[in-house]
Amino acid sequence: MKTDDMAIDAERKDIEVDLSKLGAVHTMFAALFCKLVAPIKTIISRNVLEETQDGNAAVRPLPLGTSVSGKVKKQCAHYFGVTINEQQAKLGIVVRVTSFGRNRFKLLYLEQDANNAAYHLVSQEDSKMICNVPSAGMYFLHFQVYRMDSTLNAAPAAFFKSLEGVHPCEVSQLKAGTHIFAVYGDNFYKKTPYKIEALCAESSNDKAHRLREVEAQILKKRDELHEFETQFREALADFQEVTNRYPLEKQSVDELLKQRDNIYSSYTVRNN
Repeated sequence: MKTDDMAIDAERKDIEVDLSKLGAVHTMFAALFCKLVAPIKTIISRNVLEETQDGNAAVRPLPLGTSVSGKVKKQCAHYFGVTINEQQAKLGIVVRVTSFGRNRFKLLYLEQDANNAAYHLVSQEDSKMICNVPSAGMYFLHFQVYRMDSTLNAAPAAFFKSLEGVHPCEVSQLKAGTHIFAVYGDNFYKKTPYKIEALCAESSNDKAHRLREVEAQILKKRDELHEFETQFREALADFQEVTNRYPLEKQSVDELLKQRDNIYSSYTVRNN
């Protein structure tokens, strides 16, 4: 991506920007676009990538069943280590981050290279509004879970494309050991307040079962929407055709009735 350029994907209409390369004016435009049109996807800053690749990330422990709150600067990251045993790994692990207002952040999952201290990015989740709360989560429940990317808010097209952003997550389970997660500040100007929590899914087996069912229904509904969109657009085209014909037919009928009335009115006794 060139400096100050915004690349728009023609299919999904997503915008991806590198905030570190945007000047003040372009940053302002990006913030306005995000607020008024649709969320903007951003690239993780080079300094964070270099920090992880060089093995210089300061990792804090995040024990299961606990949460940590903090504030992370824009284009910076706070790193956390979640240590799990074999039993916990089998039960499933959930890591979630929440904030408030319109704050933006990313939840990152990193793996450490076997031969050195460097970390590499495995998966990331952009925050989105869930129940009016900016949230991002990773669910390692031993079955395929899906992420939902943001879409443009333009009806009725948005309805038919609303499930196009459903994509499988890269990792569905964790092994015993220490796993590294990070909260990345994705605001345009200010620090991002956050709360990160890690928990074992032991008491949430019913939730996991329900989640699996619902996401299967969402995938099925996505396929059904493809077929319904074709039917809808055909019906809409027919509706527009008859709607456009209506004023023409009405004008024709009114003109004929007017001519008829004039003819009837012409039958009258003429005064000599």
